[in-house]
Amino acid sequence: MEKARDRLAALYAVIKNDNKIGAPHLSLYLALFQLWCMNDFGEPVSIDRKEVLELAKISRSTYQRCINDLHDQGYIKYIPSYHPILGSIVYMSEWTGGNSPNNAPIRLHG
Repeated sequence: MEKARDRLAALYAVIKNDNKIGAPHLSLYLALFQLWCMNDFGEPVSIDRKEVLELAKISRSTYQRCINDLHDQGYIKYIPSYHPILGSIVYMSEWTGGNSPNNAPIRLHG
């Protein structure tokens, strides 16, 4: 539980100064975070887009834009799957999203 609290505190400290992150990004991140927690913080997390859309309460087009943004900005590592049965893969613990308040990259290892 401490890991979850520390991660969320670090996330909020960074996103308040990141103008590229909006409410849909945060909603998606929190949905992915929930799946990571349910996976006992194990890596990687296999995700099902339909499940993530329901948790995040966002549309499919918003999901695609936001998951790519989160990956490109270093908040997650996203490996899409184009297989109809296998889920895409997300890594949450190797986090370099934005910069910490003192401008040092944040890396939390699982």
